Amino acid sequence: MNEQAFGPVRAGATTSFAAWAPDASQLWLCLFDEQDRETRLPMLQDGTGVWRVHERDIEPGTRYGLRADGRYDPAAGYWFDPDKLLLDPYAPAIDRAFIYGAALAARRGTGGDTASLMPKGVVTEPLPTVAAAPPLFRPGGLIYEILVRGFTMRHPDVPVGQRGTIAALAHPAVIDHLKRLHVGAVELMPITAWIDERHLRPLGLSNAWGYNPVSYFALDPRLAPGGMAELRATVATLREAGIGVILDMVYNHNGESDALGWTLSLRGLNNRDYFRHAPDGALINDTGTGNSIDCNQPMVRRLIRDSLRHFVTQAGVDGFRFDLAPALGRLAHGFDPHAPLLDELRSDPLLADRVMIAEPWDIGPGGYQLGRFGPPWLEWNDRYRDDMRRFWRGDAGMLGAFATRLAGSSDIFGGTGDTRSVNFLAVHDGFTLADLTSFERRHNEANGEDNRDGHGENFSWNNGVEGKSDDPAIAAARRRDMMALLSTLFCSRGTIMLTAGDEFGRSQQGNNNGYAQDNDIGWIDWDARDHDVQSHAFALAALRADRGELSDPAMLADGDVDWLDESGRALDVAQWEDPESRRLAMRFTQTGLTICVNGADQPCVFRVDGRDVDVPARSIIWSRA
Repeated sequence: MNEQAFGPVRAGATTSFAAWAPDASQLWLCLFDEQDRETRLPMLQDGTGVWRVHERDIEPGTRYGLRADGRYDPAAGYWFDPDKLLLDPYAPAIDRAFIYGAALAARRGTGGDTASLMPKGVVTEPLPTVAAAPPLFRPGGLIYEILVRGFTMRHPDVPVGQRGTIAALAHPAVIDHLKRLHVGAVELMPITAWIDERHLRPLGLSNAWGYNPVSYFALDPRLAPGGMAELRATVATLREAGIGVILDMVYNHNGESDALGWTLSLRGLNNRDYFRHAPDGALINDTGTGNSIDCNQPMVRRLIRDSLRHFVTQAGVDGFRFDLAPALGRLAHGFDPHAPLLDELRSDPLLADRVMIAEPWDIGPGGYQLGRFGPPWLEWNDRYRDDMRRFWRGDAGMLGAFATRLAGSSDIFGGTGDTRSVNFLAVHDGFTLADLTSFERRHNEANGEDNRDGHGENFSWNNGVEGKSDDPAIAAARRRDMMALLSTLFCSRGTIMLTAGDEFGRSQQGNNNGYAQDNDIGWIDWDARDHDVQSHAFALAALRADRGELSDPAMLADGDVDWLDESGRALDVAQWEDPESRRLAMRFTQTGLTICVNGADQPCVFRVDGRDVDVPARSIIWSRA
């Protein structure tokens, strides 16, 4: 396949446009003036399935779209409809956000023209390539997950007009907070343009998270009104503060959904090749969203690689987190860590040194692949999340699993070398850390699905009352548990991840699936911070940054630590296997740093290096040598 660039490419006075649509009978480039008047220019097929047109005097800022004609037979995989204006998959920017419109999903000949509903692609002048530099983030550091809009919509120090944008992340007050947590990289939830799921509008809701992309290149203008220049400037400012940027990318599906969904871009150009289909022609849905991108198709692989390179060269990001990542490596026989796309990412000259993080599960066949992506991939570790929650909830027989997770999860990532575990206690999909200790059950009524959505099993507890309580004893117990959970995270081997606001007790009112809550449920209330919990998190971050034995990514092996009971003696087999065992001390043999863990409901005195260390109930104390 010709490696000529796709999308709008300016060379002198001429701009070239190219799009891949091998089954189409005709493509048009559609140019729009300031009054939205449309000029259609026929494109020519070059014999490889790529359609091209070259036009003079196209200035930056010109708005455009594509139209495609050909066979219309959705059951057979053909969706060509010239009434549908299509977004160029390589469009570098769009003029506004996507909106709902029934015509976008209408069958051919029934819905009318969709140009008035569709955002237009925007021709841009590429920024100079960012100077090559290695990622700032290193395994063992702290990743801080941020929902861009919700993070600053209620931040008192950020100017009102800047709140909810990527630029707000460069505000001095935000950077000061990140530095006090010793954040190694912020991980931005999806920032490319997305569309709301069709069931949300009748409920008066909208997609707040962005995991329903239409474009893999164009930033959503609600988050980045300044476009790529805004992202690039923010990345640069964060890098000056020693903080990298990781982008959360969604290549497992797109927002065109199932057979009842919209025709916006890929579906209207080449549905048969962009998406995976069953033998009967039906769309495969390994994502729960209605479709699955075919990540093994060579041109789709190129689209993915090109979009990743785009954010490296234009914005200078450290790396990427991949949503439902088994989709990237699913072959006919199942998941393969050496699937073509995964091998290409490892060897790509612009991508090979970037941070790559897998969410190693989806709902497809063989969808749970924790530990199988192989170096250099880091992987979200949900077994860390569940085992640590169960230990602090008080479940029986969790001491051994607690220690294994603390030491880097050698049972998952191998017994030697660096662990690839990304340890977390809470992320965007699930309870916040505060809600984990305040609710036994999800409370997702605001999502309009009769509380059926979201995780059913959260390994959570409420300390005696479900939800909000004015009882000081309950408030104290919840604060104690949050501090114990944070202490656990910050003393764990491997990369650690904190979702924004958990360091000071952010609540979502028991909603564990806030994807549709672009409101006070999903926005962080900075004025409601629990300053005791926040101070504890800051202290933990400083200690971890100061103690190399904690941030070292190497798996803890025999001889690296001693596992002791409260009396200072080595734990024996009976103690490890006792279902009621809830105490241990982890002593680093080289430095003497000892972490005393008391998961019991009573205080305990630990004997550490000849000293008595008082450890309150359900707490962790770090004893320095």
